[in-house]
Amino acid sequence: MKTLKYYISAFAGIIFLVFLDQFTKYLAVSKLKDKAAFKLIPNVLHFEYVTNTGAAWGMFSGRQIMFIVLTLLVLLVIGYVYIKTPKTKKYMPLRITLVLLTSGALGNFIDRVVNNYVHDFIYFVPINFPVFNVADCYVTVSAVLLVVLLLFVYRKDDDFDYLKPKKKGKND
Repeated sequence: MKTLKYYISAFAGIIFLVFLDQFTKYLAVSKLKDKAAFKLIPNVLHFEYVTNTGAAWGMFSGRQIMFIVLTLLVLLVIGYVYIKTPKTKKYMPLRITLVLLTSGALGNFIDRVVNNYVHDFIYFVPINFPVFNVADCYVTVSAVLLVVLLLFVYRKDDDFDYLKPKKKGKND
Protein backbone atom coordinates (compact mmCIF):
# COMPACT_ATOMS: atom_id res chain seq x y z
CA MET A 1 0.00 0.00 0.00
CA LYS A 2 2.86 2.38 0.83
CA THR A 3 4.44 1.74 -2.57
CA LEU A 4 1.15 2.49 -4.34
CA LYS A 5 0.95 5.78 -2.41
CA TYR A 6 4.37 6.81 -3.76
CA TYR A 7 3.35 6.06 -7.34
CA ILE A 8 0.00 7.82 -7.06
CA SER A 9 1.66 10.86 -5.48
CA ALA A 10 4.30 10.96 -8.22
CA PHE A 11 1.69 10.59 -10.95
CA ALA A 12 -0.49 13.34 -9.43
CA GLY A 13 2.55 15.62 -9.11
CA ILE A 14 3.53 15.02 -12.72
CA ILE A 15 -0.03 15.64 -13.95
CA PHE A 16 -0.25 18.89 -11.97
CA LEU A 17 3.16 20.19 -13.08
CA VAL A 18 2.59 19.29 -16.74
CA PHE A 19 -0.84 20.95 -16.59
CA LEU A 20 0.79 24.08 -15.13
CA ASP A 21 3.40 24.08 -17.90
CA GLN A 22 0.83 23.57 -20.65
CA PHE A 23 -1.49 26.20 -19.16
CA THR A 24 1.30 28.80 -19.10
CA LYS A 25 2.12 27.96 -22.71
CA TYR A 26 -1.56 28.35 -23.62
CA LEU A 27 -1.53 31.78 -21.96
CA ALA A 28 1.68 32.69 -23.77
CA VAL A 29 0.18 31.79 -27.15
CA SER A 30 -3.10 33.57 -26.47
CA LYS A 31 -1.64 36.72 -24.87
CA LEU A 32 1.84 37.12 -26.38
CA LYS A 33 1.91 35.61 -29.85
CA ASP A 34 2.37 38.27 -32.56
CA LYS A 35 2.64 41.00 -29.92
CA ALA A 36 5.50 43.05 -28.50
CA ALA A 37 7.26 41.70 -25.43
CA PHE A 38 5.51 42.31 -22.12
CA LYS A 39 8.10 43.81 -19.78
CA LEU A 40 7.15 42.58 -16.33
CA ILE A 41 10.34 44.06 -14.86
CA PRO A 42 11.97 46.30 -17.49
CA ASN A 43 15.50 45.22 -18.40
CA VAL A 44 15.16 42.17 -16.14
CA LEU A 45 12.19 39.91 -16.88
CA HIS A 46 10.22 40.03 -20.11
CA PHE A 47 7.56 37.76 -21.53
CA GLU A 48 7.93 37.37 -25.27
CA TYR A 49 6.60 34.55 -27.38
CA VAL A 50 8.91 32.51 -29.60
CA THR A 51 8.81 29.02 -31.05
CA ASN A 52 11.83 26.78 -30.77
CA THR A 53 12.47 23.75 -32.96
CA GLY A 54 15.77 23.10 -31.20
CA ALA A 55 17.26 23.17 -27.73
CA ALA A 56 18.74 26.17 -25.90
CA TRP A 57 20.05 28.81 -28.32
CA GLY A 58 18.32 26.86 -31.11
CA MET A 59 20.90 24.06 -31.03
CA PHE A 60 19.92 21.00 -33.08
CA SER A 61 17.13 23.00 -34.66
CA GLY A 62 14.67 20.97 -36.70
CA ARG A 63 15.66 17.61 -35.24
CA GLN A 64 12.31 16.84 -33.65
CA ILE A 65 12.58 13.07 -34.11
CA MET A 66 15.91 13.09 -32.26
CA PHE A 67 14.34 15.07 -29.39
CA ILE A 68 11.34 12.77 -29.23
CA VAL A 69 13.46 9.60 -29.16
CA LEU A 70 15.88 11.12 -26.64
CA THR A 71 12.99 12.21 -24.40
CA LEU A 72 11.44 8.73 -24.51
CA LEU A 73 14.79 7.18 -23.55
CA VAL A 74 15.26 9.68 -20.71
CA LEU A 75 11.73 8.99 -19.46
CA LEU A 76 12.40 5.24 -19.49
CA VAL A 77 15.58 5.73 -17.44
CA ILE A 78 13.81 8.06 -15.00
CA GLY A 79 10.97 5.54 -14.64
CA TYR A 80 13.41 2.70 -13.98
CA VAL A 81 15.29 4.73 -11.36
CA TYR A 82 12.05 5.87 -9.70
CA ILE A 83 10.70 2.32 -9.47
CA LYS A 84 14.01 0.97 -8.10
CA THR A 85 14.56 3.83 -5.62
CA PRO A 86 13.83 2.72 -2.04
CA LYS A 87 10.63 4.15 -0.61
CA THR A 88 12.40 5.64 2.40
CA LYS A 89 12.69 9.15 3.76
CA LYS A 90 16.36 9.24 2.71
CA TYR A 91 15.42 9.04 -0.97
CA MET A 92 12.41 11.39 -0.90
CA PRO A 93 14.46 14.32 -2.32
CA LEU A 94 15.59 12.13 -5.21
CA ARG A 95 12.04 10.97 -5.95
CA ILE A 96 10.76 14.57 -5.91
CA THR A 97 13.59 15.60 -8.23
CA LEU A 98 12.72 12.76 -10.62
CA VAL A 99 9.06 13.90 -10.65
CA LEU A 100 10.19 17.43 -11.50
CA LEU A 101 12.50 16.20 -14.26
CA THR A 102 9.79 13.96 -15.70
CA SER A 103 7.33 16.86 -15.71
CA GLY A 104 9.75 19.10 -17.61
CA ALA A 105 10.57 16.41 -20.13
CA LEU A 106 6.87 15.64 -20.69
CA GLY A 107 5.90 19.31 -20.96
CA ASN A 108 8.27 19.93 -23.85
CA PHE A 109 7.63 16.46 -25.31
CA ILE A 110 3.94 17.32 -25.67
CA ASP A 111 4.83 20.52 -27.55
CA ARG A 112 7.22 18.69 -29.88
CA VAL A 113 4.70 15.95 -30.71
CA VAL A 114 1.68 18.25 -31.09
CA ASN A 115 3.30 21.33 -32.68
CA ASN A 116 6.69 20.18 -33.94
CA TYR A 117 8.23 22.95 -31.81
CA VAL A 118 8.28 24.20 -28.22
CA HIS A 119 6.52 27.35 -26.99
CA ASP A 120 8.99 29.61 -25.14
CA PHE A 121 8.08 32.91 -23.53
CA ILE A 122 10.22 33.78 -20.47
CA TYR A 123 13.21 36.00 -21.16
CA PHE A 124 15.69 36.90 -18.42
CA VAL A 125 17.36 40.01 -19.81
CA PRO A 126 20.45 40.56 -17.57
CA ILE A 127 22.22 37.42 -18.75
CA ASN A 128 20.73 37.37 -22.25
CA PHE A 129 19.68 33.77 -21.66
CA PRO A 130 17.60 32.09 -24.35
CA VAL A 131 13.85 32.49 -24.06
CA PHE A 132 12.52 29.52 -22.10
CA ASN A 133 9.33 28.09 -20.58
CA VAL A 134 8.08 26.51 -17.35
CA ALA A 135 9.07 22.98 -18.43
CA ASP A 136 12.61 24.26 -19.01
CA CYS A 137 12.55 25.61 -15.44
CA TYR A 138 11.57 22.16 -14.16
CA VAL A 139 14.43 20.54 -16.06
CA THR A 140 16.98 23.14 -14.95
CA VAL A 141 15.95 23.07 -11.30
CA SER A 142 15.90 19.27 -11.24
CA ALA A 143 19.36 19.13 -12.85
CA VAL A 144 20.74 21.49 -10.20
CA LEU A 145 19.01 19.45 -7.47
CA LEU A 146 20.51 16.24 -8.84
CA VAL A 147 23.99 17.73 -8.72
CA VAL A 148 23.44 18.96 -5.16
CA LEU A 149 22.05 15.59 -4.09
CA LEU A 150 24.96 13.71 -5.64
CA LEU A 151 27.56 16.05 -4.15
CA PHE A 152 26.14 16.48 -0.65
CA VAL A 153 23.46 13.90 0.17
CA TYR A 154 24.12 10.62 -1.63
CA ARG A 155 27.88 10.48 -1.22
CA LYS A 156 28.39 6.96 0.09
CA ASP A 157 29.58 4.27 -2.28
CA ASP A 158 26.49 2.16 -1.62
CA ASP A 159 23.85 4.91 -1.96
CA PHE A 160 22.93 3.67 -5.44
CA ASP A 161 23.58 -0.04 -5.05
CA TYR A 162 19.86 -0.60 -5.53
CA LEU A 163 20.34 0.27 -9.21
CA LYS A 164 22.97 -2.41 -9.79
CA PRO A 165 21.80 -5.66 -11.34
CA LYS A 166 21.39 -8.37 -8.76
CA LYS A 167 23.90 -11.17 -9.04
CA LYS A 168 22.35 -14.56 -9.47
CA GLY A 169 23.33 -17.11 -6.88
CA LYS A 170 23.44 -20.89 -7.18
CA ASN A 171 19.78 -21.17 -6.15
CA ASP A 172 18.48 -18.56 -8.62
